[in-house]
Amino acid sequence: MKHLTLFFCCWLLSWGLSAQTSTLSGYVLDAETGESMIGATIAAPALKAGAYSNEYGFFSLTLPPGKHWIEIRYVGYQTDSLLIDLAHSVSIRHELFPQNSRTEEVIIMANRAGEHVSSTEMGVNALSMDMIKKVPVLMGETDILKTIQLLPGVKSAGEGNSGFFVRGGGADQNLILLDEAPVYNPSHLLGFFSVFNGDAIKSMKLYKGNMPAEYGGRLSSALDIRMKDGNSKDYHLSGGLGLISSRLTFEGPIVPEQGSFIVSARRTYADAFLALSSDSALSSSQLYFYDLNMKANYRLGTRDQVFLSGYLGRDVFGFQDQFGIDWGNSTATLRWNHLFNNQLFLNSTLIYSDYDYAFNLDAAGLKVSSGIRDWNWKEDLSWYPNQQNTVKMGVNAIYHQFVPGAVSVEEENSPVDPSSLPQRYALESAAYLSHEWVPTDRFRVNYGLRASAFTVLGPGTVYEYDGEGSVVDSAEYGSGEVIKQYGGLEPRLSASFVLQPTQSIKASYSRNRQYIHLLSNATTTTPTDVWIPSSELVEPEISDQISLGYFQTFGKGAYEWSVETYYKALQNQIEYQNGAQLLPDETVETQLAFGSGTAYGVELLVQKTAGKLTGWVGYTWSRSLRQFDGINDGEVFPARQDRIHELSVVAMYDPSPAWSFSGSFVYYTGNAVTFPSGSYELNGSVVPLYTERNGYRMPDYHRLDLSATYFGKDPRGSWNFSLYNVYGQKNAYSIDFQESETQPGTTEIVKTYLFRWVPSVTWNFNF
Repeated sequence: MKHLTLFFCCWLLSWGLSAQTSTLSGYVLDAETGESMIGATIAAPALKAGAYSNEYGFFSLTLPPGKHWIEIRYVGYQTDSLLIDLAHSVSIRHELFPQNSRTEEVIIMANRAGEHVSSTEMGVNALSMDMIKKVPVLMGETDILKTIQLLPGVKSAGEGNSGFFVRGGGADQNLILLDEAPVYNPSHLLGFFSVFNGDAIKSMKLYKGNMPAEYGGRLSSALDIRMKDGNSKDYHLSGGLGLISSRLTFEGPIVPEQGSFIVSARRTYADAFLALSSDSALSSSQLYFYDLNMKANYRLGTRDQVFLSGYLGRDVFGFQDQFGIDWGNSTATLRWNHLFNNQLFLNSTLIYSDYDYAFNLDAAGLKVSSGIRDWNWKEDLSWYPNQQNTVKMGVNAIYHQFVPGAVSVEEENSPVDPSSLPQRYALESAAYLSHEWVPTDRFRVNYGLRASAFTVLGPGTVYEYDGEGSVVDSAEYGSGEVIKQYGGLEPRLSASFVLQPTQSIKASYSRNRQYIHLLSNATTTTPTDVWIPSSELVEPEISDQISLGYFQTFGKGAYEWSVETYYKALQNQIEYQNGAQLLPDETVETQLAFGSGTAYGVELLVQKTAGKLTGWVGYTWSRSLRQFDGINDGEVFPARQDRIHELSVVAMYDPSPAWSFSGSFVYYTGNAVTFPSGSYELNGSVVPLYTERNGYRMPDYHRLDLSATYFGKDPRGSWNFSLYNVYGQKNAYSIDFQESETQPGTTEIVKTYLFRWVPSVTWNFNF
């Protein structure tokens, strides 16, 4: 008890010392565009003190009164040294200039210098947009989601698919944010492209389970993507023309150096090529997507700034006059930054998010639609009392509206009656508090607590079921009435201990709760998957993750490597029962099974972060297992995303200002999959016999992609040439079992693959 009292007194004393100090605060900006710079380093080397700029470029550094040399650094930019007189607190807006040469210093990771070792962050990756634009991907289109799938611990959902799995979790267990707005379906063209246009994106950061307390609502990861603010110095036009898509971005000042805007549009024109086909089935089909990113900001004096951003995207796919599907996302974010003083920063946010899809069976005059819509309010407060302490706190409330499904009929004499499943409503709320404490140069700890709650609201009908899942009773609830409530605490803890200036060990623990769930019976995510809330039968999913890691830099900081191991326990996991009826149903919960899971693994990452040759090698050994009473005879079975080995190699080489080359290689063992164990004959037909859930494996997957970019002498344009799947590997997209047409009574295996060689050429321009 005496030791605890002494510790508490020392902790209070460290906070009290802030009264004897002065504070340097302000913003770090790009000198050419006026963009705020996320993660810039502001340091007083003589005092071994420093701070980092936040998501809006704001920083706060508390120092003793007097004159101090301050260094301001950002990767790829010139370092500035300033002599600041802190006789009293000072606020600045400082601009950094980019390095003069494209090849002076190439940085592939957006992590700040030294953060790899000293910070408490684990399972966190930040990639610079310059690097992401170099990684070769399908069709040559810059793709954030395809790039993060090359990182250890992140697995793709399949060939060409934008869905991804993180540390053994499901695709719906990833929180994907665009300017703080959740994106429920991040894919275009059935997953071959992502919805994130690289020309409109400023930064991205991926948290693999060990999320800070301000993130919640998902079990496995948070992907925080921020849009550019727009050039506040001058008007600027850029874009690119590719083989199947083009994009255009226009940005400039509203009032020079006080407000700016950016508008970025993108569209594919695969449908234009289909129209030229001599095949009438193809020429009458539709296949395209478009998206639009918009953002504006304006500074109201020295303490206030407002931001308004939005996204609108749509996919359209139709085959002749037979069937079609279209889906899309729309988001809007209104933010207000307010600086109370040099140490207290507030961000207030209102968010709208909407996802919907429609499946049209034109031949029958049917249309099936579904979706989810959110209204979201957030308050986030950051307090920087002194050099040793940073406190973050906030509240969040989300009003969910679920549209499980509706069937409309155009034909008057259709045998199908129009119907609509009742919409569902819920309120998801949370409050959090976190504290980063740096008691010594070697040790730092970040601990926090998130309290979350989920309230299912009326109007609605609640069904009571018997032991066999049959409805025995029901109850009606009016609008706004509370049907069911869930909630709980979500503690977070991470710590780092620096062994030497270049080496550290880290450990972390986190608990997460997830209240909304995606129902999918496919091997990959599809637009027609349905989101449902927790209910009387469907309880919130819960995960507990612990991790331990070793981190080191060498070669004067040009090289980094880390090894992390993790173990994750999962509760209330959801799967369809064996033989489930997958048609839309008001009592869909009766088709579900609930169980538990575990995921564990080891991740190795070696990076070269500076120089003409950069890149990384990532390797993951992992397992993801599930157990359900009604599935697989209650025995443990692999989850579909269970891949034991995964290897990725990414390299970028800039030999001269005129050329840039890059390549990536990926190998992984096949997904777990359910194949028939045998067959039997029924009414003269061969019927497959399924016995074991996910008891087989798809073939191993491997692929090499290469890319080259020619800049030439004109800085306003460049040419990119890429080749996807260089050696033409026939990777299996699906494997089916069917009765042979030539030998009735026997079963044959049909393997489907999507791509062999896919070349692409893109001209990028910049005016």
